Amino acid sequence: MTTYDAGPVAALRRIAFLLERAREDTYKVKAFRGAAATVLPLSSDELGRHVAEGTLTDLPGIGASSAKVVAAAVRGEVPERLAKAERELAGPLTDGGVGDELRSQLRGDLHSHSDWSDGGSPIEEMAFTAIELGHDYLVLTDHSPRLRVAHGLSAERLTRQLDVVDAVNAHLAGSGFTLLKGIEVDILDDGSLDQTDELLDRLDVRVASVHSKLAMDTREMTRRMVSAVRNPRTNVLGHCTGRLVTGGRGVRGQSQFDARAVFEACAKNDVAIEINSRPERRDPPTQLLELARDLGCVFSIDSDAHAPGQLDFLVLGCARAEAAGIDPDRIVNTWSQERLLSWARK
Repeated sequence: MTTYDAGPVAALRRIAFLLERAREDTYKVKAFRGAAATVLPLSSDELGRHVAEGTLTDLPGIGASSAKVVAAAVRGEVPERLAKAERELAGPLTDGGVGDELRSQLRGDLHSHSDWSDGGSPIEEMAFTAIELGHDYLVLTDHSPRLRVAHGLSAERLTRQLDVVDAVNAHLAGSGFTLLKGIEVDILDDGSLDQTDELLDRLDVRVASVHSKLAMDTREMTRRMVSAVRNPRTNVLGHCTGRLVTGGRGVRGQSQFDARAVFEACAKNDVAIEINSRPERRDPPTQLLELARDLGCVFSIDSDAHAPGQLDFLVLGCARAEAAGIDPDRIVNTWSQERLLSWARK
């Protein structure tokens, strides 16, 4: 039998990661992440005693399935649930290595969510997973106040979150990784941004996205988006059409706007067009992606991750960028942190 020495927390986290990466049901993921949180503070002696006595399921958050994982890992055996997940879910997300070369050049990810808004995991878990994936940086971009359905952050909550990011970075000092301060800020109906200028100025990177009135008249939507792009605090135009092409939320057509006018404004104001890597978005559509390329825009390939395993979606956006023939140096998250921040603070 193959031995396993990474421990029960690592086994539980890996299973949850693979389930998230495969877009499995949330309740399954929560079972393993909850079990990992329960096991983490326990000593090896305590865990050994629970395994020997068969009382793991007496602990909060540990069910029959996660108990089997913990027991096997404590015994130094590869948990069968982990082996099954590796067999069935750990394969490449694209065929034939498409996107892999560009993915190897990405230094980080500019769009991610935590459980402070509508993400599923704590800030530190997102950061730890980004490190495991080889990122130099990850921008935390929880939602702004108007998006109440996603628990958007008020000015007060965002201020508190910035202190948490500082604490995470202090803990990770010397790791070579930085959690950057950011926001996915709503573009309001008039094109203004849904947060105070003072707070936006305290952030490293700002992704501006339309989340409401997606069926707005073409002229008004164009005016709205161009106004947001011209705001000097905007760095990235997120999932520009708002479309959904598959997935549990159903499908949704793309917003109608003068793409040439919006992308010309992006090029003029040095705002990156996001290549959103979520399988259900694939935004912008190929025709618009190629138009933005031809107009000289820069890009950001982002996961828009709402769970740690979804941070691995980046290769899907890379495959689309490669197919469009976009020069890697026009993709801002191939840049070093220093170059990225210099650009974002323009």
